[in-house]
Amino acid sequence: MSLELCYIIIGILLLFAFFDLMIGVSNDAVNFLNSSIGSKAAPFVVIMVVASLGILAGVTFSGGMMEVARKGIFHPQFFTMPELLTIFLAVMITDILLLDLFNTYGLPTSTTVSIVFELLGAAVAISAVKIMQSPDSAMALWDYINTAKAMAIVGGILLSIVVSFFSGAVVQFFSRLIFTFDYQKRLARYGAVWGGVAMTAITFFILIKGAKGATFMDENSLAWVATHTLTILAGIFVISAILLQLLISIFRVNILKPIVLVGTFALAMAFAANDLVNFIGVPLAGLKAFTTALASADPMHISMAALSQAVQTQTFIMLLAGSVMVITLWVSKKARTVTETEISLGKQDEGPERFESIWLSRKIVTFFYHFFASLRTIVPEPVRRHVAARITPTTVHHAGSAGEKPSFDLIRASVNLMVASAVVSFATSLKLPLSTTYVTFMVAMGSSFSDQAWGRESAVFRITGVLAVVGGWFMTAFIAFMVAFVFASIIFYFNAFGIAGLMVFAGFMIWKNKKKHDTHAKDKEEMKIFQFEKVEDFQAAVSDTFDHLALQLKGIRESFDRTFDALFTEDIVTLRQERKRTKQFQLSTNVIVANIFKVLRLLQKEDNQISYNYYQIIRRLQKLSDGYRDTVIRSTMHVSNRHKGLLPVQVEELMEIKKIILNIFLTVETALAKKQIVDCQEIVEQFHYLRELVDDFNANQIERIRNDSSKTRLSILFYAISGNCVMMAKQLVKLLEIFNEAFTLRGSEKNKSGSVCADHHLD
Repeated sequence: MSLELCYIIIGILLLFAFFDLMIGVSNDAVNFLNSSIGSKAAPFVVIMVVASLGILAGVTFSGGMMEVARKGIFHPQFFTMPELLTIFLAVMITDILLLDLFNTYGLPTSTTVSIVFELLGAAVAISAVKIMQSPDSAMALWDYINTAKAMAIVGGILLSIVVSFFSGAVVQFFSRLIFTFDYQKRLARYGAVWGGVAMTAITFFILIKGAKGATFMDENSLAWVATHTLTILAGIFVISAILLQLLISIFRVNILKPIVLVGTFALAMAFAANDLVNFIGVPLAGLKAFTTALASADPMHISMAALSQAVQTQTFIMLLAGSVMVITLWVSKKARTVTETEISLGKQDEGPERFESIWLSRKIVTFFYHFFASLRTIVPEPVRRHVAARITPTTVHHAGSAGEKPSFDLIRASVNLMVASAVVSFATSLKLPLSTTYVTFMVAMGSSFSDQAWGRESAVFRITGVLAVVGGWFMTAFIAFMVAFVFASIIFYFNAFGIAGLMVFAGFMIWKNKKKHDTHAKDKEEMKIFQFEKVEDFQAAVSDTFDHLALQLKGIRESFDRTFDALFTEDIVTLRQERKRTKQFQLSTNVIVANIFKVLRLLQKEDNQISYNYYQIIRRLQKLSDGYRDTVIRSTMHVSNRHKGLLPVQVEELMEIKKIILNIFLTVETALAKKQIVDCQEIVEQFHYLRELVDDFNANQIERIRNDSSKTRLSILFYAISGNCVMMAKQLVKLLEIFNEAFTLRGSEKNKSGSVCADHHLD
């Protein structure tokens, strides 16, 4: 490696520091935003401003943490400057690709674990190369690697997962036992004392313990703080309790909101102090190695022992990095995606779930069900009744700042922030780079578990989500190590060509991930159209339900059209795309059904006919969705397995079926969208014609089976598609009948054609 190439690597490292800050914040924003956003403690802009100020304050506390990148994983005195630059460049490329991949799928992962195992993988690769090039050397692999420090970091991270979950669960249990879900009255009695403890805990771990790493704190200031710790804590508790009591008594303020905002500030501060090393520590270490080598007589071969010494990073560099993080926080779409994942796993009420159940989550739910059933036999009945009366979720809902229903209440939000900030800040004071993501996520999951947010209707889905996230954490370590190992080897052996190739590869992957994220974001925006936030006006809800049905039918019709054409031409790419869309349609179907349940709760007991109609909508819509999904999956699997394609005569017959079913789709979809009552006679006649046509085509298919021109799998596919089309057409006619009857009962429109859909015999 030449000195000129080293200049280029330094430029790339500094550029990557900028990108890594943006990608890292997108991943870690969930750590300090989820509690305040989930509980809607304040308007979104206020929450973002508070978090931004916390980041700017926290970056000045990261000075001590910067040593991890320089000497925390390996011994720099055994490496030269080009070797260290190779390690650092491999680490940064890997880190950007890995974090961007997780951000794309909305899965929070650990920037600390990624940077630690990337440094470990790249350092092992270069150490192995050095050993192979010097077979007579007495150095072994473990002499290059700081195994004790690496194991301490890994152990601290794993321990933090367990500690965080149980801390969140225990603190939430006792907090809920004190305040219950209807906490307003109890908050007025002793909320000030509880808030004083919260403020004291936050201040102790953030300002006092964390001050040891601050770039602006000298030895005298640290000594004064250490000497007067108890006095400072007592003063903070008394002042906080008095101020909070005044807010309650005089100004009638819900003190949980300022506590949550202070907690958001504190956790954002802890995040910046603990995780800034993950983003700029490596580039700064590379710059330090480069400038140190240039000052020597032999820059390409001098030992990098200077990196073992303590170095205080300048405050203005920290503030510059903090500014980039703040800007990213405001503009990053992927930060919103990651935040939504954690909030959805901790929301108090049931609703559409992002994850499906797996066998392991079902086993875990079963285990805990039996465990708590056994526990109930041990605890005395009076104690159980008293505890259950205070911790059982009720229908009391406290609206957020915007009047919207929060995902969870302010009690849980404040516990999440207090416990997480305490654990993270304490670890920062010990210079252990534990994962902020692990801590905040597991605290939130622990408090959700204690709050019974994982009820029997949602537990398997929530636990699947947690398992997916935690599994991703272990994959982070493995992928980070292996990819950094490979990238470091490529850079070492191929030099400039290797760097150029990796840069092109990184750019391609980031572009590909952006396209995928934009597609996911578009799907989520479309899904929001179907969701009812609040259902108060029955008439408006009925109208919206039929609007949603029209949108759903339009999407299925268009997908069905593409599926037929792709099957005819054996276009596997299009078929796989449509198969992916079936999950989206199934989810939107579930949302519409959930909305119908909300509407039904508004009805009086005597509204039997309307209730029956709504039940029929659910039944017909689910059957319609099942027929569509079965057709798409069968078509995709047939082509994917490379079975024999449709015969020309089968294509002609299915094209006739397609033409009729799509026309029925369009008729019903248009009626629902325009709220126009139509005569069913024409569409019923189309249905009967379709059924007769399918009967004729099925008879033709029997002849093809007899003369062996249509193989077994092809015959199964043909019968399944034609049968699904008849079934779907029937459901569409029934939906139109329900629509006409619903709007006739409302009296909003008259049947201008003189005929509302009568009891047509479809069976």
